[in-house]
Amino acid sequence: MDRRKFLKISGSLVVGGVILSVVGRDMWKMFKRPDKLFYDSKRAKGSALLKEDENFVSPYRRVYGFVAPDEISAMEVEGGSLYLATPNNIYVYGLSGELQTNFPTPSDIRDITVYDGHIYALFPNRIEVYDRQGDITQEWDACSDNSDYCSLAVCEEGVFVTDAANKNICKYHLDGTLARFIESPKGFIVPSYCFAITYMDGTIYCSNPGHHLVESYTTAGDFIAAFGKSGAEAGAFSGCCNPAILTPSNHGELLTSEKGIPRISCYRADGKFRSVLLDSKALGRGSAAYDVRVMKDKLIVTGRDKVSVFQYDKRLSQQTDCGQCEVDCPLKLG
Repeated sequence: MDRRKFLKISGSLVVGGVILSVVGRDMWKMFKRPDKLFYDSKRAKGSALLKEDENFVSPYRRVYGFVAPDEISAMEVEGGSLYLATPNNIYVYGLSGELQTNFPTPSDIRDITVYDGHIYALFPNRIEVYDRQGDITQEWDACSDNSDYCSLAVCEEGVFVTDAANKNICKYHLDGTLARFIESPKGFIVPSYCFAITYMDGTIYCSNPGHHLVESYTTAGDFIAAFGKSGAEAGAFSGCCNPAILTPSNHGELLTSEKGIPRISCYRADGKFRSVLLDSKALGRGSAAYDVRVMKDKLIVTGRDKVSVFQYDKRLSQQTDCGQCEVDCPLKLG
């Protein structure tokens, strides 16, 4: 197991041997029980580790899937195509699993996204931009020598990258020049590589995982609002560092994916909780977060080397909060 995989599961990142002024016994607790270190006793009352609801019924069912050639590091969907980053390659598939193209890359990709016909690949200390044939059209180094990049989002206003080492967001212009650093008014606490970011409808959303929050910013980098709370119940975030992944729906909702006991949930853009869409049982269990994207009326989910496609089931949904939701969501066309 490499360092990133271990940290993604255990929820612990050590930068320069010290994080959050944790030393000695607390450093040991960070690795053995990170939840006890970051959310313990009175400060975290009600924030116990997530427990599965054995009576939960998912409104989505798996309709098909396929196995990638290697473990999936990152994924994206765009224009009817599915992009998978694995060690040393980016693969482009059709939704049914037919391979469209692939090309070699360095092995340490952290995240990918697609914008304006180009594939943006994020590495720990640099960004590379490819065309669909796999040729590099642009590349630039991280903004500092000790940067440790986690996730990126790209839109017309720029490239936004989360940095676990410096605990901020770096905004770049599309030409790769640094525009500014974005700091959280609450302070980013990043115990692990689960430092997610996404773009939706003119707004940047990012996780503040140590605080169990999702924060929103203008594309200029100004703070808008935050939502989230610590807890084991649906609509709360558990463990030392959740949510792990953020992605927009095609109806202006925000989907979150959690690790520990994985689940994927739906929130309104203003943070109002809608419902849990997929629980650990539906996802395949484990402890790592499952990556998720929306493509038309389907949920595309990746975990390890597997791609799963989920579709709304009107019969199952009658037993769920999602089925009672009055939002005319395109996902319900399934």
